[in-house]
Order: sequence, then C-alpha cells, then structure tokens
Amino acid sequence: MRNIVQASLIVTNRCNARCQMCEIWKYPTEPSEEIDPKYYEKLPPGLRINVTGGEPMIRSDIEETFKILYPKAYLLELSTNGYFTDRIVHLAEKYPNILIRVSVEGLSALNDKLRGIPNGFDHALRTILELKKTKCKNIGFSVVISPQNVSDLLHLYELCCYLGIELGNSVMHNSWYFHKMDNPIAGDERTWRMENEFIKAHLRSSRRGIKNKLKDYARAYFNMSISKRLRGDPPGYRPPCGAGTDFFFVDPWGNVSPCNGSDDEWIMGNLKDNSFENIMNSEKAKEAMEKVRNCKKECCFVVTERHDIVRRPWKVFYWILKNKIKLALNFPVEF
Repeated sequence: MRNIVQASLIVTNRCNARCQMCEIWKYPTEPSEEIDPKYYEKLPPGLRINVTGGEPMIRSDIEETFKILYPKAYLLELSTNGYFTDRIVHLAEKYPNILIRVSVEGLSALNDKLRGIPNGFDHALRTILELKKTKCKNIGFSVVISPQNVSDLLHLYELCCYLGIELGNSVMHNSWYFHKMDNPIAGDERTWRMENEFIKAHLRSSRRGIKNKLKDYARAYFNMSISKRLRGDPPGYRPPCGAGTDFFFVDPWGNVSPCNGSDDEWIMGNLKDNSFENIMNSEKAKEAMEKVRNCKKECCFVVTERHDIVRRPWKVFYWILKNKIKLALNFPVEF
C-alpha cells in the first residue's frame, strides 16, 4: 500500500453525454445509491485523486466531495465534459489548486458527433475561457485518441498551445467501466501515421517555458505506446501494469478495485463496510492482484506510463534526446 499514489473516484454513472466509445450513460446510477462523500475520509492522505464519472458535475453534492478531498490530496483533479460551466468555475474559484481537464474528442463538429451532446464543444471551450479568468491555472482539454478522431489531433494540440492550456490524452479501451467491448483498438496505416505526426508536434513543442516543453516531451513518450497500440504491435511494448499497486479505483457504490480496464470489475472491498487499509490487505485484494498479474490486456493508460517515467527517467530522457536529434536531422523518429 505504501506504493499507491493515485486514486480515481467514479462518483456517478450518470452522464449528459452520449459518447460512442463509452456507454456508461446507458447504466446510470440512482442518486440514492451513490456513495456518500463522507466515506472518502477513509482514503489515505497524499494521493493524487481524480474525480470522474460519468459526469461528476451532475452530482448535487459534488462540492462536499471536494471539501473533503482538497485538504488531504497531493493533487485533486476534476475530469469533466465542461457542460456545467458555472458549477465548474465555482469549484475552481473555491479550490484554485485543483487540476481540471475538460474532455473533448476533437474540434466542434467531430466532438459533438462523437460525444453526442448538443453544442458540447462550445460548452467545453466556454468553460476553458472562463477558467482562464480564475486563479486555477492547471487547466486544459483531454482527448481519447481513436481511429475516428485522429484527423483533429494536431489542430486540437495547436489550439491548446495558442490558449496556453494543457492537452492530456488517452486511447480507446474496452472494459466494464466503459460498458463497451467492441471499440476498435487498432487503426489503419492512416491512423497511426497521424498519431505519429501528433508525437512529432510534441517533440518539437511550440509551448513557452521549459516546464511546458518538458511536459510535451513526456507526452510524446507516452504517445509512443499509443502509436504501437494503434498499429497493432504484439504484446510487450508496455511497462508493467501498476493496477492495485500504483493506483486504484472507487466506483459509485464505494467498491474498490485495482483498475478500470478489465472486462469484469475485480472488487477488493467496499469503503462503506471497511477501512481502506483492511480492504487493501484482504483476501479479495489478493485474489484481485492475482488477476492483475495474469492479465494480458496491456491497457495503455497514462497513469501506468507516468509511474514508469518516474521510476526509469533515464530511459525516457534517452528516447526524447535521440528522437529530437533525429527530427533536427530530418531522420525518421523511432516508434
């Protein structure tokens, strides 16, 4: 348990979007069955905590969750589709040190098509513009990369550079969490070629400040794994999975599980019934961790890559330096 540094709290399955790659909205939770924020007091201090959903801002008591977690989290993150601008801005003004990522799938037309929410991109952009007026500075978009939206990746990155905001990204998955098993995981040659151009843009980073450039370089390294996934490379290109040891999830009912990438939810215990320490040392936890060790899915989640970067920074530094030199000499970048 000493290794665990990140928690993702799925505070609700309710969602106002109708995303094509995620059907959590088809299985909404009832407000009465969603875990009371008071149980989050059981979580250990010093975690990086991501509050997600569904759409977390749908919960009428979401501010109570932030009130509990803000003092004890190393970093508190909100993942949102940005539709409820006033509520999000209110949280940012009250808790200015939080991290906020507004999920989009591309620019306006493509985003609204893939996320199935009318004027969704307009709401997301409006939220970002309003957040820029607050003291909350760790703000940005996030995107789930798929064969359907690779054509918008570069323009979305350029927009974020122009606005001076972050662009986080992940890649398409199938799991119990997304309620999907038919998402296209690998793409065609055009898909990974455009993903590779996205990587090159990060390696050339046009952002201001060395810290922002370093973030782009690290994201380029993570996207190397995404490129291999989209290309359909054989297993073995991912760092060891950190599910249950580096990070864990809590679902809307309070169930604790090692990850959100498995086909079935591997529940280790429930925060309403037990302490976090007892859950992580339970027989159910041992059974779940055995399933993690035997899992062959090789999910491409940034949380696994982030911990690998911290543990083996020399590997990342070498890859970045080597490929920046290749770019400068107009040689092909290694993926």
